[in-house]
Amino acid sequence: MIEKFNVVRVRFHIEDKQILVIQGWKHDMKPEDELEVTLDGEKLPWVMETYDGMEVRQRYMIYDLGIEEEYYLYVTLPEDFDRKKELALWVITNSRVEQKKHSVYQEKAASLKKLQGEIDFFLEQVTLKKEQCYLKGWAASAIPITIKVKGGGGKEIEAKASFHERRDVSQIYRETEQMPDSGFEVALPHRGMSAVTLEITNGICTSRVKVPIVSTFFFENMLGNSYLGKGARFLQHHGWKQFCARTMQVIAQKSTPQGDYEKYRQAVAPTEEELKRQRNEQFAYAPLVSVVVPLYKTPIKYLEKLVESVQKQTYANWELCLSDGSGESSPLEKYLKKLEKQEKRVKVIRNSAPLRISENTNAALAAAKGDYVAFADHDDLLAEDALYECVKVLQERPETELIYTDEDKISINGKHYFQPHFKSDYNPDLLCSMNYFCHLVVVKKDLLERAGWLNGEFDGAQDYDFVLRCCEQTNEIYHIPRVLYHWRAHENSTSENPESKKYAFEAGKRAVQAHLDRLQIPAKVEMGEYPGLYRVHYQWKEQPLVSILIPNKDHTEDLDKCIRSVEEQSSYRNYEYIVIENNSELPETFDYYKKLEAENEKVRVVYWEKEFNFAAINNFGAEFARGEYLLLLNNDTEMIGKDCLWELLGPCMREDVGITGARLYYEDGTIQHAGVVIGFGGIAGHAFIGFDGKANGYFSRIICAQNYSAVTAACMMTKKSVFEQVGGLTEELVVAFNDIDYCMKVKKFGKLIVYNPYAELYHYESKSRGLEDSPQKQERYYKEMKYFVTRWQSFMDQGDPYYNPNLTLSKADFSLRQV
Repeated sequence: MIEKFNVVRVRFHIEDKQILVIQGWKHDMKPEDELEVTLDGEKLPWVMETYDGMEVRQRYMIYDLGIEEEYYLYVTLPEDFDRKKELALWVITNSRVEQKKHSVYQEKAASLKKLQGEIDFFLEQVTLKKEQCYLKGWAASAIPITIKVKGGGGKEIEAKASFHERRDVSQIYRETEQMPDSGFEVALPHRGMSAVTLEITNGICTSRVKVPIVSTFFFENMLGNSYLGKGARFLQHHGWKQFCARTMQVIAQKSTPQGDYEKYRQAVAPTEEELKRQRNEQFAYAPLVSVVVPLYKTPIKYLEKLVESVQKQTYANWELCLSDGSGESSPLEKYLKKLEKQEKRVKVIRNSAPLRISENTNAALAAAKGDYVAFADHDDLLAEDALYECVKVLQERPETELIYTDEDKISINGKHYFQPHFKSDYNPDLLCSMNYFCHLVVVKKDLLERAGWLNGEFDGAQDYDFVLRCCEQTNEIYHIPRVLYHWRAHENSTSENPESKKYAFEAGKRAVQAHLDRLQIPAKVEMGEYPGLYRVHYQWKEQPLVSILIPNKDHTEDLDKCIRSVEEQSSYRNYEYIVIENNSELPETFDYYKKLEAENEKVRVVYWEKEFNFAAINNFGAEFARGEYLLLLNNDTEMIGKDCLWELLGPCMREDVGITGARLYYEDGTIQHAGVVIGFGGIAGHAFIGFDGKANGYFSRIICAQNYSAVTAACMMTKKSVFEQVGGLTEELVVAFNDIDYCMKVKKFGKLIVYNPYAELYHYESKSRGLEDSPQKQERYYKEMKYFVTRWQSFMDQGDPYYNPNLTLSKADFSLRQV
């Protein structure tokens, strides 16, 4: 593959079968680069058309490269092309130095002959309902098609096919302005069959495929896991056979979401040339950085490696302050004396008595003369460019007072790197759930003095307590999304064996409690599900009125289950229901409303009489709300446990919070929502969708309270004052993205969005909604998508601050991006 020019699909023109269509994307091609198509070495004539814009960007998000331009290459083939051996596409790169010819695509000419006689089609969904089976997909032809279904032995099965327009298909087959309805749905009796053969023909060309009649889970895992349907795009690009193979690959990847980290690490590591350039760079602002390290009977072999990693720094203006807290007759003395003579930038602080970790670190701090202080452990390693990258930040952001970086772990022998932690940007709620800052942390000396030095009361979690105090004193916090610190994992390290230092986790709990106490937030901190994780129980004295807004159209059984779950389980009782009736058609629905209002004084039904508009319906309902807090809630949800409302309200009552969201499960217990990441699937998508409900997620992010850029409005609590100040939901977004847009407005307004995994609900929404395949739905969807992307383009270009750019946007499992 040539990264600047990639082939995605090869097919024949649907009107002229003598023309081969090569479709793909272009990325950063130079004007002097040339294309050449050959058949057994002889050049063939071709014509190219290129397209750009938002829809192209969405189509190629699966490649994680920010593709902005796609091409359609129309190649005219000779009549006897199938007698030739090989067709090839080349990119000829012309530089000042030399000309290079790169092979982009090669195919046996004879194998293309089969494609010439087939119809392009894709099967998107197989659904079983009682004794009926429904096959849904599309077929591209310039002539109307017919569809037959055959069972075992080739016997035709009675089936009914219906057709409808597919705008998305027309966008793929750009060579024709007129195409018959290409979307199809075939209904046939199931009768216990395990497979059928689908035969599609237009009288000239015919395609056949054997279709397994399997559980829809097979399709849902590929088609239902994002707003845009990543599986559908893959299917459109690569076809049924590769789709099946890809599905199996995705299932396998779920067990190893980080993939080959060593390969990734080598791909993104700075080259020797880059490291040399860094050593020669002269910064306008070159502060002294003091690397402070507490020592305690450190194994010499580990300490030597740490010192070497500091000496190899490409940024040279540093000092290394080593405080030896081993006491008299230190086993390190001989090595430290030798080191002092060899390296003038090393300061050794000797202590006559053994020191605990905080006082030992403070002794090193007392000797530090730097403008900034970097904290390191005595057996770990700094990446060669660690200090350089930190000082580089200060050139563009001189106001920065605290810097933290990504990290990984290194084996005892120093040969194996593993468990990379690619972190969120500053995430105050996540920081109260775990010390995700950890390493590397670099702090401005002024901030150090304001926040105070390390506190021995929190030994074992003294660094956690320290960064929490720092974050109380500054907003100038910067995260570098690069692994710049290697944490050595051996048998006594908390990084490898969390049971080895239980006292450290207890100290961590006390550190978070002290932090919340200083902020005057009434809360009690408890241990989380695992050592090193913490849970905040808010203990507000006030119990404000919560207005629960539930849009409803018929579906009274769903609505009744939703309301009963609150009535029967919730220990929080100060709430009201605003049921927003939306064009119901069944008489029994209105009978149910009357009964509901008569039996439950908390319920009020209001009537929306205009056309469906989810945003406008909720805005309308909010006008009737008397509560200080609004809970936007789908009628197909069911609360789990007695504390769901408390858990939603707790964070939302903080002054700095505007929205809280919940952990939602599908009916089978798998994750439906655990926060929203801007950029997933091209626009936005649910984190960890489809994961087992008991899974932890990437570095426990499913089970930890944290900040996200958005949460779903299927269950979203928000301050009514904030709702009114930002103008409620945007009514131009009738169906899609209105909840994400609302979160973005609240974030821009300066308030945090909190995902609280301890607020749990079932969401009985079908995992596979199907594709937006009617012309009206597609037109609306594309209009709303364009509105959202245009409105938030700059934010999307910068990337979601709560999601690390080293992780992929094409899947929701926080796995590594492709390199």
